[in-house]
Amino acid sequence: MLLKSIRHSLDELVDLLDQLSDKDYSKSCEALSNATIGEHTRHIIEMFQCLEKSYDSAVLNYDNRARNNQIQTETAFAKQAIIQIKTGLKSENKTIYLEQIIDHLAIRIQSNYYRELLYNLEHCIHHQALIKVAVLQFENILMNENFGVARSTIEYRRQCVQ
Repeated sequence: MLLKSIRHSLDELVDLLDQLSDKDYSKSCEALSNATIGEHTRHIIEMFQCLEKSYDSAVLNYDNRARNNQIQTETAFAKQAIIQIKTGLKSENKTIYLEQIIDHLAIRIQSNYYRELLYNLEHCIHHQALIKVAVLQFENILMNENFGVARSTIEYRRQCVQ
C-alpha cells in the first residue's frame, strides 16, 4: 500500500508537469517567497533519489542531495527523474541509518527503508500543497482536488461524509 501511495502521488505530480511549460514551471511565486514549482519539485525528487542511492550502503544523509538545476527548470527532465524513482522503489524493508550534522555534530539514528519511504511520501505531499499555491497563478491547470492533501485528511473527510 505504501508503494502504491507513493506512485500515486508521483503520478499526480507528473500529471501537473504535463500541463506546465518550462517557463511556468520556473516562474517565481510571491506567495512562496519567490520559490518556483520547479524548486519544490526538485526537492521532492532529490529526497527520493537520496534514499534510493543510500539503499545499498544503508547510510542515509538527506543533506547530500545533488541540487540539480535541470530538474527545477525542465519539466521533461523532472518527469524522467520521477519515472526512475518509481522504477527504483524497493519492496524489501531493511535497517537504514540516518545521518545528519546538527550544530557541527554528526548524529546517526537507526531507521528503516519503509519508515524513510513514509517520510518521503509525507514530505512529497507537503511540497505538493505548496506547489498547489503556486499553481493558483495560472489559468487552465487541472489538478485533483486531493493534490497536496495528506492521506489521513482524505480519509477523515471521507468518514465525515458518511
